[in-house]
Amino acid sequence: MPLSEHEQRLFEQIERSLAEDPKFASAVRASDPRFHARRRLLVAAGVIIAGLALLVYGAVIKTPPLAVAGFVVMLASAAYAVQSHRRAQSPDLHVVGGTTSRRRGRGRSGRRLSFIDRMEDRWRQRPEGHR
Repeated sequence: MPLSEHEQRLFEQIERSLAEDPKFASAVRASDPRFHARRRLLVAAGVIIAGLALLVYGAVIKTPPLAVAGFVVMLASAAYAVQSHRRAQSPDLHVVGGTTSRRRGRGRSGRRLSFIDRMEDRWRQRPEGHR
Protein backbone atom coordinates (compact mmCIF):
# COMPACT_ATOMS: atom_id res chain seq x y z
CA MET A 1 0.00 0.00 0.00
CA PRO A 2 1.65 3.25 -1.11
CA LEU A 3 1.96 6.26 1.18
CA SER A 4 -0.19 9.31 0.68
CA GLU A 5 1.45 12.59 -0.32
CA HIS A 6 1.10 13.90 3.23
CA GLU A 7 2.74 10.76 4.66
CA GLN A 8 5.54 10.98 2.09
CA ARG A 9 6.24 14.61 3.06
CA LEU A 10 6.28 13.68 6.75
CA PHE A 11 8.57 10.76 6.06
CA GLU A 12 11.00 12.96 4.07
CA GLN A 13 10.97 15.57 6.84
CA ILE A 14 11.79 12.92 9.47
CA GLU A 15 14.50 11.51 7.21
CA ARG A 16 16.13 14.96 6.80
CA SER A 17 16.03 15.70 10.52
CA LEU A 18 17.61 12.33 11.33
CA ALA A 19 20.30 12.81 8.69
CA GLU A 20 21.26 16.16 10.25
CA ASP A 21 21.64 14.69 13.76
CA PRO A 22 25.33 13.72 14.23
CA LYS A 23 24.63 11.78 17.43
CA PHE A 24 22.04 9.62 15.67
CA ALA A 25 24.35 9.09 12.66
CA SER A 26 27.21 7.91 14.90
CA ALA A 27 24.87 5.59 16.82
CA VAL A 28 23.61 4.03 13.60
CA ARG A 29 27.14 3.68 12.25
CA ALA A 30 28.31 2.07 15.49
CA SER A 31 25.55 -0.53 15.31
CA ASP A 32 26.01 -1.24 11.59
CA PRO A 33 27.52 -4.74 11.22
CA ARG A 34 29.07 -3.81 7.86
CA PHE A 35 31.08 -1.06 9.59
CA HIS A 36 32.53 -3.58 12.04
CA ALA A 37 33.26 -6.09 9.25
CA ARG A 38 35.11 -3.41 7.26
CA ARG A 39 37.12 -2.47 10.34
CA ARG A 40 38.05 -6.13 10.99
CA LEU A 41 39.22 -6.46 7.37
CA LEU A 42 41.40 -3.38 7.68
CA VAL A 43 42.92 -4.63 10.95
CA ALA A 44 43.60 -8.03 9.35
CA ALA A 45 45.28 -6.33 6.37
CA GLY A 46 47.51 -4.35 8.74
CA VAL A 47 48.49 -7.48 10.65
CA ILE A 48 49.21 -9.30 7.37
CA ILE A 49 51.62 -6.49 6.44
CA ALA A 50 53.24 -6.71 9.89
CA GLY A 51 53.58 -10.49 9.47
CA LEU A 52 55.19 -9.98 6.06
CA ALA A 53 57.64 -7.51 7.59
CA LEU A 54 58.44 -10.03 10.33
CA LEU A 55 58.93 -12.75 7.73
CA VAL A 56 61.31 -10.62 5.65
CA TYR A 57 63.18 -9.42 8.74
CA GLY A 58 63.59 -13.00 9.96
CA ALA A 59 64.90 -14.05 6.55
CA VAL A 60 67.35 -11.13 6.34
CA ILE A 61 68.90 -11.73 9.76
CA LYS A 62 68.79 -15.50 9.11
CA THR A 63 66.56 -16.43 12.04
CA PRO A 64 64.19 -19.13 10.77
CA PRO A 65 61.92 -19.17 13.88
CA LEU A 66 61.26 -15.44 13.43
CA ALA A 67 60.50 -15.92 9.73
CA VAL A 68 58.19 -18.84 10.51
CA ALA A 69 56.45 -16.75 13.17
CA GLY A 70 55.90 -14.01 10.59
CA PHE A 71 54.41 -16.53 8.18
CA VAL A 72 52.09 -17.92 10.89
CA VAL A 73 50.96 -14.38 11.75
CA MET A 74 50.23 -13.73 8.06
CA LEU A 75 48.33 -17.00 7.71
CA ALA A 76 46.24 -16.41 10.84
CA SER A 77 45.42 -12.85 9.75
CA ALA A 78 44.40 -14.02 6.30
CA ALA A 79 42.11 -16.64 7.85
CA TYR A 80 40.60 -13.97 10.11
CA ALA A 81 40.03 -11.68 7.11
CA VAL A 82 38.31 -14.44 5.14
CA GLN A 83 36.14 -15.31 8.13
CA SER A 84 35.20 -11.65 8.61
CA HIS A 85 34.39 -11.29 4.92
CA ARG A 86 32.17 -14.39 4.98
CA ARG A 87 30.42 -13.17 8.11
CA ALA A 88 29.82 -9.80 6.44
CA GLN A 89 28.25 -11.56 3.44
CA SER A 90 25.95 -13.74 5.55
CA PRO A 91 22.21 -13.18 5.25
CA ASP A 92 22.00 -12.47 8.99
CA LEU A 93 23.49 -9.04 8.33
CA HIS A 94 20.76 -7.09 6.63
CA VAL A 95 19.59 -3.53 6.36
CA VAL A 96 17.00 -2.48 8.89
CA GLY A 97 13.60 -3.39 7.51
CA GLY A 98 15.11 -5.86 5.04
CA THR A 99 14.42 -9.53 5.00
CA THR A 100 16.74 -12.46 5.19
CA SER A 101 16.39 -15.04 2.51
CA ARG A 102 17.34 -18.64 2.98
CA ARG A 103 20.42 -19.29 0.92
CA ARG A 104 20.97 -22.40 -1.09
CA GLY A 105 22.98 -24.96 0.84
CA ARG A 106 21.63 -24.05 4.26
CA GLY A 107 19.38 -26.18 6.39
CA ARG A 108 16.35 -25.26 8.44
CA SER A 109 18.45 -24.45 11.48
CA GLY A 110 20.51 -21.96 9.44
CA ARG A 111 23.68 -24.03 9.64
CA ARG A 112 25.59 -24.95 6.52
CA LEU A 113 24.69 -28.37 5.19
CA SER A 114 27.44 -30.87 4.53
CA PHE A 115 28.09 -32.31 1.08
CA ILE A 116 26.41 -35.59 2.07
CA ASP A 117 23.32 -33.77 3.38
CA ARG A 118 22.99 -31.83 0.12
CA MET A 119 23.35 -35.00 -1.92
CA GLU A 120 20.67 -36.72 0.18
CA ASP A 121 18.35 -33.75 -0.34
CA ARG A 122 18.91 -33.91 -4.09
CA TRP A 123 18.23 -37.64 -4.06
CA ARG A 124 14.95 -37.15 -2.21
CA GLN A 125 13.85 -34.34 -4.54
CA ARG A 126 14.68 -36.10 -7.80
CA PRO A 127 11.89 -36.80 -10.26
CA GLU A 128 10.35 -40.22 -9.63
CA GLY A 129 10.37 -41.23 -13.32
CA HIS A 130 14.20 -41.40 -13.57
CA ARG A 131 14.88 -44.61 -11.71
